[in-house]
Amino acid sequence: MSDVEALKKLINKYHTLKQEIAKRIVGQTEAIDYLLISILTGKHSLLIGVPGLAKTLLVNTIAEAVGLDFKRIQFTPDLMPSDIIGSEILGENRQFKFLKGPIFSNIILADEINRTPPKTQAALLEAMQEHSVTVAGVRHFITKPFFVLATQNPIEQEGTYPLPEAQLDRFIFSIVLDYPTFEEEIDIVKSTTKGVQKEIKPLFNSQEILEYQHLISKIPVADNVVEYAVKLVSKTRPKSKKAPKKIKEYLDWGAGPRASQNLIIAAKAYAVIKGKYSPDIEDVQAIATSVLRHRIIRNYKAEADGITEEQIIKSLF
Repeated sequence: MSDVEALKKLINKYHTLKQEIAKRIVGQTEAIDYLLISILTGKHSLLIGVPGLAKTLLVNTIAEAVGLDFKRIQFTPDLMPSDIIGSEILGENRQFKFLKGPIFSNIILADEINRTPPKTQAALLEAMQEHSVTVAGVRHFITKPFFVLATQNPIEQEGTYPLPEAQLDRFIFSIVLDYPTFEEEIDIVKSTTKGVQKEIKPLFNSQEILEYQHLISKIPVADNVVEYAVKLVSKTRPKSKKAPKKIKEYLDWGAGPRASQNLIIAAKAYAVIKGKYSPDIEDVQAIATSVLRHRIIRNYKAEADGITEEQIIKSLF
């Protein structure tokens, strides 16, 4: 099968996959697209929204639909790193053996990740970047595909700890979930108060996901699109010569090179789900807000003037 034929097959399966997810999830079309792009590119995503917007149900449903192993970790103030990655225990033969934690799965739902202190949040760093964990000097590898899909309550709420910038940078997307429309909420209430939950049919398996990840990584990108993505990211850096006046005025810090990489990677997958075989500048613009939102740091003036990250990013287009 040629790469073009494989992409056509992926496009068809993608539309079927979204129909399957829609059995349980009403609306949230953009969030579903971005989460599936995360899986097709082998990256992690962060979902931000107030409680009750079905963040956990959304991730659970996607895990079922793509046919991958799924584990949920509820982050709480008393959660320890060993509760995530595992620990060594003394076996019957008086030898230490490693007891794997819940991190050893294909899809990890890090539920309310900002409810736990930074020490425990940091336990995910190595796993997210290296796909491994180190315990007592021994490195243990996590089977691919591997994704961390984390949910986060808004920082303004009590009992939350801001995620370190190094960890935020490891998420390809920061996806903001909003309240459903009036019509969508009516559908949600009707479908969830009948006492019947629809079954989700798995449409992929681990090997297929890995093959599609490799396929998307091979998609060619025109030089002008790459240059546009890099230029867009460089404009977010207040000390850069390319930074416009608004950036210098409202940002303390801009995005790093990983943002440029993720813009191109995400644009490839975004182009595919829209039925194209190569991304263009419009595809980069379409996903730029979710790629850059969590990588720029506003200053006090931006907060005082009510300038959001989204407004700053869109001013760069």
